[in-house]
Amino acid sequence: MAPLNLGFVGTGIFATDKHLPTFQKNPEHFKPIAAFNRTRSKAETFAEKAQIESNHIYDSLDDILKDPKVDFIDALLPAQNNNETIQKAIQAGKPIIVEKPIAADLKDAQKIVQLSRETELPILIGEQWIYFKSVDLIKERLEKIGPIISFTYRSTGPFYNQNKYLQTSWRQNPKHIGGFLSDGGVHQLALLTEVLGEVSTINAHTKQVRKESGTDDILFSTVKLENDVIGTFTYGSAFGAVEKHGSFIIYGLNGSITLDFSAKNPHKKLTTLIGTYGEEIKDEEVLEFDEDPTQGVGLEFENFYQAVTTKDKSILKSTPEKTYHHLAIIAAALESSQKNGDTVEISKP
Repeated sequence: MAPLNLGFVGTGIFATDKHLPTFQKNPEHFKPIAAFNRTRSKAETFAEKAQIESNHIYDSLDDILKDPKVDFIDALLPAQNNNETIQKAIQAGKPIIVEKPIAADLKDAQKIVQLSRETELPILIGEQWIYFKSVDLIKERLEKIGPIISFTYRSTGPFYNQNKYLQTSWRQNPKHIGGFLSDGGVHQLALLTEVLGEVSTINAHTKQVRKESGTDDILFSTVKLENDVIGTFTYGSAFGAVEKHGSFIIYGLNGSITLDFSAKNPHKKLTTLIGTYGEEIKDEEVLEFDEDPTQGVGLEFENFYQAVTTKDKSILKSTPEKTYHHLAIIAAALESSQKNGDTVEISKP
């Protein structure tokens, strides 16, 4: 089968550093042939790297969507543009990938979910942590430690003033709810919910630490899942000098599972302890592994390719419905914080 011809809408840092190289490593499935950026010079620079012909550099979203050679759109835009871009792509008959979070707010996110329900075209939201190897490795071991009682999930780290992603104006002046909390937090929540299931309620406190964030940038919370499992979720990279920490600990009646994804470790580490009481550990397994080199981006693209070529959107993992839920958790956390930590239910699409 011939590769899918793709058109880039947005040619910024992530398009250049992550998406384009990943597509180029898989030429049997993907071929970049068109590009659009509001700043034409940026599209021209990108097109040269992508070996896109100059007559396929476009000055508007409508123009690139009219290109009959473009099989699908890869849109890397601020979240507030996702709804309109998806609407236009569907009208043009083009499957589409958009970057996370799914939308700027739950109202637009709901519209995207509805669009997805009404079309047979694949719509993928770029939350690539859903495709992490960690998810499957943990789920394979859950039964050994069950029933599951609770969990702690923590991803915290320092603020990096020179981080190139932080220099973008749409991140420093976010129009999407939660700013950095939703921009990065949805990845963390994708991993959490893929393993243990959806969140039902949250009690949270949030705070803005850095003016560069534009809004609240740390989140401390307790949550209850739909299956009555309780736990804590902590997220933020706005602190002073501190070791970057990442851990996901699942507590069961008959053991525990600990995923260590801290920056200090060259590999991910998964530790499974089996035992009903602290006095005896019947079994211990320590597994070190690496996620794929693209950090899930290549896997999400492959999933999208299969959905497009088989015309079966049901095989998509990172769907609008799932990613709505992740944004809804952030929205509920912000609401809870405004209410001094009161319990807030997670809205459904």
